[in-house]
Amino acid sequence: MPRTSRAAWAGLGLALLLATLGMALPAVLDWDVHVRWFPPLHAEWDPRVGGGTVPAVVLAVLSCRYAVDLATRITWARLLLASYAAGLAWMLSLALVDGPDGIGKILDSSYEYLDTARATTDLPATLDEYVSRIPVDAPGGQWPVHIAGHPPGALTSFVVMVRLGLGSGLAAGLVVTVLAASTAVAVMQTLRVLDAEDAARKAAPFLVIGPAAVWQCVSADAMFAAFAAWGLCALALGAVRRSLLWSVLAGLLLGWCVMCSYGLPLLALLALAVLVVARTWRPLVPAAVAALAVVLAFVPFGYSWWEALPVLHDRYWAGVAHNRPAAYWMWGNLAALALSAGPLAFAGVAHTLSRRPIAATRSVWLLVAGGVAMVAAADVSQMSRAEVERIWLPFVPWLLVGCALLPESWRRRGLAVQVVVALLVQHLLATGW
Repeated sequence: MPRTSRAAWAGLGLALLLATLGMALPAVLDWDVHVRWFPPLHAEWDPRVGGGTVPAVVLAVLSCRYAVDLATRITWARLLLASYAAGLAWMLSLALVDGPDGIGKILDSSYEYLDTARATTDLPATLDEYVSRIPVDAPGGQWPVHIAGHPPGALTSFVVMVRLGLGSGLAAGLVVTVLAASTAVAVMQTLRVLDAEDAARKAAPFLVIGPAAVWQCVSADAMFAAFAAWGLCALALGAVRRSLLWSVLAGLLLGWCVMCSYGLPLLALLALAVLVVARTWRPLVPAAVAALAVVLAFVPFGYSWWEALPVLHDRYWAGVAHNRPAAYWMWGNLAALALSAGPLAFAGVAHTLSRRPIAATRSVWLLVAGGVAMVAAADVSQMSRAEVERIWLPFVPWLLVGCALLPESWRRRGLAVQVVVALLVQHLLATGW
C-alpha cells in the first residue's frame, strides 16, 4: 500500500476511533464529563424526523452523485454561486428537521447573545461595565455565559441585528446562516488567489456539504468563521496584488474576529501561512495595524481585551473547566472535532501532511498545517474543554482543504461518509448549539 494511502487510512481510523471512544468510555465507565448526555458532543439523544428530512436526504444524494464532477467542470463563477446556494440549502434543510425552531430557538435561549442585545439600550455603558460583570460574583450581576465568555464584538454584532429589526431568534438565525454559507466561498477564493484553483475545486464539495452545517445555522461561531475566512481571503489578495486596501481590510476583519472570540488570535498562525504561500510579508504591517486599531477602538469605552482575558480565565477555571476532566477532554475535544468536521477531514489532513510540499501542493500543505496548528494550540491551552463542535468552526474549513489532495476514489466515497455523519447527528441528537 502506498505511504499516502496508509496515511489517509490512518487519519480516517483515528477519527473513527476517537469518535467511538469519545461516545463509549463515559457510558461504560460511568464517567461524568459534564456535558449533556451524549459526549463528546454537547447533545442529547433525541431520534426524530421533520420537515427538513426529505430535502436534506435529497441534497445528500444529489451531492454524492454529482458534486465531485461538477466542481471540476463548471466555470469558476458558477462554482462559487452553486457552492453558496448548495451550502445554504444544506444548512437550512438540516436545521428545519426541527422546523423553524431549528433556526432560531437556540439563539433565543437565555445563555446566548440575543436577550442581552435586546436589553442593550446604551452600548457604550455596556462596554464600560463589561469586564466587571464577567466574574460569577460580579456586584452588578454576572453576564450570561456566552456574553461573559466572549469579547464584546460578539454582543455588538447582535446589537446591530436588533437595531436593524433582526432581533428575533429566527431572523438572527437566518443572518448567521446566510453569512455562514459564504465561508466555503471565501476559502475557495483564497485558494484560487494563491494559485491553487484545482485544489479549491476538489475541496469544494467537502467545504460545502458536511456535518459542520449542523452547527452553522445555530451558532454565532459560524458567523465568526465567515469573518475569519473573508479576512484571510482579503489578506491573500493584499499579498498577491500588493494592495494596501486589501491588506487593511484583512486586518479589520481579523481584528473583529479577535473581538468576537478569545480563541481567534490563533488565526495569526493561518495568516502567516497565507503570507508564506504568497512569498511576501508586505501586508503584515498594514494588516496588523488595522487589526490592532479594531481592538484598541474599544478601550476608550472601558473594555480592554488584555484585562478581560485573565478575568474570564479565573471564571472559567473556577467553574465548568474545573468540572470537566482534562484526562477526557484533551482527546475528547478531538473526538468532537471528528464528528463536527467529519472523519474525512482527518483523512485529508493525514494524507496532505504525509506528503512533501512540492510546488503543486505547497498552498494546500501550508494552509492545512496552519489549520492543524490552530487546533493543537487551542486544545493544549485547555480554554476549550468541550463544546468545540461550535467553538472550532472557524478552524474546520482549513482542515477540510486537505481533502483536495485525496485520490478521486477517496473523495467520491468520502463525501458519502460526510453526509451520512451529518444526517445521523442531526436526526439522532439534539445538539445544544
